[in-house]
Amino acid sequence: MNQIELFKVFMSSTAGDKVSEILYSGYIGQGKKVEEFERNLADFVSTDFVSTLNSGTSALHLALHLIKQKFNDESFEVITTPLTCTATNWPILANGLKIKWADIDPKTMNIDLDDVARKITKDTKAIMLVHWGGYPVDMNKLENILDQAEKIFGFRLIVIEDCAHALGSYYNGRHVGTRHGFGCFSFQAIKHITSVDGGMLICPNQDFHKKTRLLRWYGIDRESNRKDFRCEANIDNWGFKFHMNDVCATIGNENLKEANYIISKHQENAAFYDKELKNIPGLTLLERDSKCKSSFWIYSMLVENRDGFYAAMKEKNIVVSQVHERNDIHSCVADSKTLLPNLDATIGKLVNIPVGWWVTKEQREYIVNSIKKGW
Repeated sequence: MNQIELFKVFMSSTAGDKVSEILYSGYIGQGKKVEEFERNLADFVSTDFVSTLNSGTSALHLALHLIKQKFNDESFEVITTPLTCTATNWPILANGLKIKWADIDPKTMNIDLDDVARKITKDTKAIMLVHWGGYPVDMNKLENILDQAEKIFGFRLIVIEDCAHALGSYYNGRHVGTRHGFGCFSFQAIKHITSVDGGMLICPNQDFHKKTRLLRWYGIDRESNRKDFRCEANIDNWGFKFHMNDVCATIGNENLKEANYIISKHQENAAFYDKELKNIPGLTLLERDSKCKSSFWIYSMLVENRDGFYAAMKEKNIVVSQVHERNDIHSCVADSKTLLPNLDATIGKLVNIPVGWWVTKEQREYIVNSIKKGW
């Protein structure tokens, strides 16, 4: 069996020709293709207030920046999960804010909402969560926690959903990232769909959305009637260079046409694993709840003797990985260190196996049979 990859870039067969048209059109910056991509994304997730950006990290950074402005607070706490890509948490540091780690739920790898509830203080203004692998956080339970905190502290915390794993994931029939807070998505190379690099920020209301449109391009109002189209009018609120361009948007548009196919293949492969990998000694599958529909960017499970498992899969030409290191081990966040017993007990067992659109029926059967032979 040839090597079965853990990640692979999907690229639409039409993307090359479409990009060629843009490259020689005389306009490759943020223009009509970006606007088209935003309309198509809004239709895909069934919500308004969609803005594209140059990365998912920029979406997280900008959401935090907007929250700072709302509360007029430059140094509040953000409760967040350490089990994620550093791209989730480094924007907290980049905004000069304080990280407060919450533990994880070992049944889902998502943030432990009970621990979140225990750690909210008057200095907490935001909660950063990740839908691990695409599996949605229990948003109803989170809303109840927010209600209680609002009664105690007199203001409502704002939720930032890192949906980098979760395009095509739904909680109670609603696409993640579209509830009441900010939804941050990634179109980096190996995500469900890619625009080479890029991101999307979904805002909870029109006010935040208008500010996003300004702040993603230095604070300049690109829709105003300027006397000289190269010279901006007064800038009230300085911003960033976070916008997307028409080249990336064109690729994103072509790949978005295949999103339902891509996601369905991930889900079909995951369903096969759920059925075939039950009750295997030394292997624990994660929770499945009918309210949660995952797009399964990755397929996670807990494995005893992980080193042995890694070696057995390598021998079988199957690429596996933990995928993300816990963020709280790094020296740059040493002052945020706290006890996280669930994560401590789980991190050495976490493994992800190939689940993506490229995994054929023959390959997934080979993976299952290889695991059943033991390690």
